[in-house]
Amino acid sequence: MTARTCIPWPDKRLRSPAAPVEAITDEIRAIWDDMIDTMEAMPGVGLGAPQIGVMLRLAVVDASEERGQAVRMANPEILHASVKLRSHDEASPNLPGVWAKIERPRAVTVRFLNEAGEIEERDFVGLWATSVQHQIDHLNGKMYFDHLSKVKRDILLRRAKKAR
Repeated sequence: MTARTCIPWPDKRLRSPAAPVEAITDEIRAIWDDMIDTMEAMPGVGLGAPQIGVMLRLAVVDASEERGQAVRMANPEILHASVKLRSHDEASPNLPGVWAKIERPRAVTVRFLNEAGEIEERDFVGLWATSVQHQIDHLNGKMYFDHLSKVKRDILLRRAKKAR
């Protein structure tokens, strides 16, 4: 298990959709382990595989207070999203030094392939839901700032450039 380096924005892999995972193998489990180590080292509450340059639909999320509750997901998809929204400051290790308040559904129901290779459906609420949606965006080649207006996005990217 190793913390991996997050690829820097504007690496084109961060704009590319990730490939579906065909089966849960020891290699996939090892990638998840590295992703959890990377997430803990940041520290963060989630990570999508493309953030470390692995172009597979893999994500990990751990928004627990005590940590050690990471949910490993392959091919996650949102089945249902609440109408009620929640605002939260979001950031990315791929673009350090900046963040933005993003509004997303407060709760989501997600279907994914779990560590045992079984299809699982799970409800996520609050920070868990925000993180799951943020990671699925990464798997689809989107960044959190894509949810901002063009003006706000341009300001954020200029600030990030100055921070580097």
